[in-house]
Amino acid sequence: MKIDTSSYYPEVPGGEGYSLNNRPGSLFGENPKAEEEKSDDSENLPQPPEDPQYAPKPDREVPESDVEKAVSGVAHFLSWVLVPLMMPVYGLMLAFGLSILDVAPMGMRVYFTLIVAGINVLLPMLFVVILKKMGLVQDLGLNGRKERLIPYIITIVCLVGTAVFMYYKGAPHWLVFFFAGGAVGGVVNMIVNFWWKISAHAAGIAGIVALLIRIAREGSPQPELFVWLVITIGVAGLLGSARVWLGRHTVWQVMAGFAVGFCSVLFIS
Repeated sequence: MKIDTSSYYPEVPGGEGYSLNNRPGSLFGENPKAEEEKSDDSENLPQPPEDPQYAPKPDREVPESDVEKAVSGVAHFLSWVLVPLMMPVYGLMLAFGLSILDVAPMGMRVYFTLIVAGINVLLPMLFVVILKKMGLVQDLGLNGRKERLIPYIITIVCLVGTAVFMYYKGAPHWLVFFFAGGAVGGVVNMIVNFWWKISAHAAGIAGIVALLIRIAREGSPQPELFVWLVITIGVAGLLGSARVWLGRHTVWQVMAGFAVGFCSVLFIS
């Protein structure tokens, strides 16, 4: 299984192995004499024996086993189903089913869910597609650290707009703060992303866990809330493991994402 580590380590500037001592010419130009001496010395160096065992062997990637392919498939599935853009929608659906908002009629639920999905899913996806057409984004999955700045800004603006919309529609304060906390977490992730590829997936699912805890404390929870909280925590663990398995993040990047998403939603007030 290939591991993507392109964003884990800083790029090394300059040529490889360059110094004033091993340059091909002199400091102020070419030095034919030095080149001649170098050529003479190279002829006197011992040559390796012509034996098949000394021949360089091509690097071959070990193919994945059936089990590894299955795990990778599940990991990809979780990564796309639990993409960060969907977390505001999932959070609102859980709020309607597990809190005092359970009394809301189905028409109202559909109305608010479609608006939240339009603001936080369709608009960012449209902008990402436009950025890809412009060549500013190479991968729709935004797996490259340097590709995430503009999408982060778009997502933050959408979450702020959703929080304002919910506030003026009279939503409970803990639901308004769920979207506002998501925006705060997005700002933190965006800043960290300049130096380190923190996990947005982990931050998103951790925000859902924090929302369920806030519902338990402030939202007149339904009896089945505890079951959903346990399920969500388990899914969060699976999602974090999937991101590490796919090589998109390290364990520490996933843990940092969990901390940012959880704290941003739970402690905002």
